[in-house]
Amino acid sequence: MVGTMAASKPIEPEAGSGLPRWQLALLIGTPIVLGVGAAYLWGRNRNGSQAGSRGKDQPSERNEERKTPEGSEQDNMSLLDKAQLAKNRGNKFFKVGKFEHAIRFYTEAIILCPKEQKSDLSTFHQNRAAAFDQLGKWIEVVEDCTKAVEMNPRYVKALFRRARALEKLDNRKECLEDVTAVCILEAFQNQQSMQLADRVLKQMGQEKAKEKYKNREPLMPSPQFIKSYFSSFTDDIISQPLQKGEKKDEDKDKEGEAAEVTESSGYLKAKQYMEEENYDKIISECTKEIESNGRHTAEALLLRATFYLLIGNATAAQPDLDQVINMQDANVKLRANALIKRGSMYMQQQQPKLSSEDFDMAATIDPRNSDVYHHRGQLKILLDKVREAVEDFDECILLRPDSALAQAQKCFALYRQAYTGNNASQVQSAMNGFEDVIRRFPTCAEGYALYAQALTDQQQFGKADEMYDKCIELEPDNATTYVHKGLLQLQWKQDLDTGLELISKAIEIDNKCDFAYETMGTIEVQRGNLDKAIDMFNKAINLAKSEMEMAHLYSLCDAAYAQTEVAKKYGLKPPTL
Repeated sequence: MVGTMAASKPIEPEAGSGLPRWQLALLIGTPIVLGVGAAYLWGRNRNGSQAGSRGKDQPSERNEERKTPEGSEQDNMSLLDKAQLAKNRGNKFFKVGKFEHAIRFYTEAIILCPKEQKSDLSTFHQNRAAAFDQLGKWIEVVEDCTKAVEMNPRYVKALFRRARALEKLDNRKECLEDVTAVCILEAFQNQQSMQLADRVLKQMGQEKAKEKYKNREPLMPSPQFIKSYFSSFTDDIISQPLQKGEKKDEDKDKEGEAAEVTESSGYLKAKQYMEEENYDKIISECTKEIESNGRHTAEALLLRATFYLLIGNATAAQPDLDQVINMQDANVKLRANALIKRGSMYMQQQQPKLSSEDFDMAATIDPRNSDVYHHRGQLKILLDKVREAVEDFDECILLRPDSALAQAQKCFALYRQAYTGNNASQVQSAMNGFEDVIRRFPTCAEGYALYAQALTDQQQFGKADEMYDKCIELEPDNATTYVHKGLLQLQWKQDLDTGLELISKAIEIDNKCDFAYETMGTIEVQRGNLDKAIDMFNKAINLAKSEMEMAHLYSLCDAAYAQTEVAKKYGLKPPTL
C-alpha cells in the first residue's frame, strides 16, 4: 500500500512495497544486518578464515597424486593403496569426460577401501557423486553425498553438491539446510553458496506467501497508519472532513461535536465513521451507496477501494479503481486520485510500466494536482531514478509551497544521490537542506525522521537521536520511530537492552507494526534465540500488507528455521551478538 513514507518505514513509501532499495536500516560495520532477503542475518561482516573452502568441482582430493606401484607389485599393496589406485584411475576418466568409466573405478575404490578409513571413503563417495552430477543423476548424487557427510560431517564440497542436487529434485527445505551449513563453514565468503541460499529462500518465500496471502484474513492497520496514509494526499476529496452542506440543517450549528448523518447516504455515513476512526464499518457503508446507485457513487467506489488497499485486498480494490478511472463525467480529482492509487498498487505488484502509465495519465487529466507529483516522486526513488524524483518533488512544491512532506522527501532524494555518488560537498548541501526544512516546517515529523536517517549514515548518532526524539514528541503514536531509535542505540552504543526496550515499546503502541516484529526477529537471530526469532517473523507475516512483503518475511523465517536444524544436526552455529 504505497502511501506516505511516514506511514510505516520512513525509508520507503510504505512497508508493503517490499524490500527497500536503500537498506538504510542496514547497520553497516556492526553485526546487526536488517532487511536482507537472503537472511544470513549474521556474519555478513565477519572476516573469519574461509573454513572448508571449496575449489572447482574437480574430484581430485589431497590423496589424488599419491604414487602407487603398477603391475605385479599390486599383490603387496594394502587395500587402501589399491582403493587409491582405483580412485586415481577414476579421476583420469572424469577429466576426459568419461563419467560412466569414472563411476566404475570410484565404485571399486569404495568396495576396496577399509571401512575404518572414513576420511578416504568419504572422498571416494563425493568423487562418485561428482560423476553422477555430470550425468544429471540427482538421486544418486544425494545418496553418495549423504554417505560422504555421514563420515565427514563438515565436508563442504559434499554438502554443497548435495544442496545443488536437492534443489534439482525440488527438495528446497533440505537444500536450504545444507547450503546454510556450507555458508557457516565458509564464513560467508563464497558467492556461489550465498547465491544458492538466496535463490532457494526467495522461491520458498514466494511459494508460501502465494498460498498464505490468498487465504489471509483481511486486517485493518492501526489508526496511526491510516491517518499517516491519508495525510500524504492533499488534493483528495474523499479524505476531507464532511462539509457543512453534507450535514443536515439542524446539525450545522452544533459546535464541537460530529454531525449526525441521518439521511440514507451510505457514503456520508462512511465519512462520519472516518471522522470517528470507526474504520471497520466504512467498506460496508460504501457498498450500500454503490448498490443503491446513490449520488455519491463515484466517491463511495474510491473510498471503498482505498480501504480495500489498506487491508491488503488489491484484488477487490482494482475493479472499483478501474470504474472510477473510466467515469468520464466524474470529478477529475477523483479520477486522478484513483490513478495514483492504482499506479501505486501496480508498483507494489512489481509492474513499474503499468504504474508509470497511470501516473502519466493522472498528470495529463489533472496537471495541477500536487499529489500526482508527490507520489510519483516517491516511486521514482524506489526505481533509483533520483533526478526524475527531484523534478516531481519540485513540481509538487511549485503547486503547493506549503507541502512539508514533499520538501523533506526532495531533500532525502538529493541526499541519497550525493551519498551514493560519494560527493562530499553535495552531501553537505543536502544536510543543510534538511536543516532548512525542519526550521521552516517544525511540526513535520517526516522531516526529522528522514534527517535522522541521513545523520545516522553520517555517523552523527547523537544528533540523529535528538531528531527521533522530536518525531516522538510530534507523533507519539508512530511505532516506526521507536524502532528506528532502537536500531540507532544498537549501532551507536551497542546498547542491546535499550534497543530492545524501544522496539518492545513500538509493539506496545501499535501491535500491528510488522516492521517492529521483523526487526525484533532479526535481532533475536543474531542473539542466537532462533525460536523467539521465528515467533517474531511469524507475527510479522500475519501483518504483512502485500504478498511481496510476506514473501520477504517468510525468507527470514525459513533462514532462521534452517539455522536451528543445522545447529541440531552439525552443532554449527554462527557467531552471536
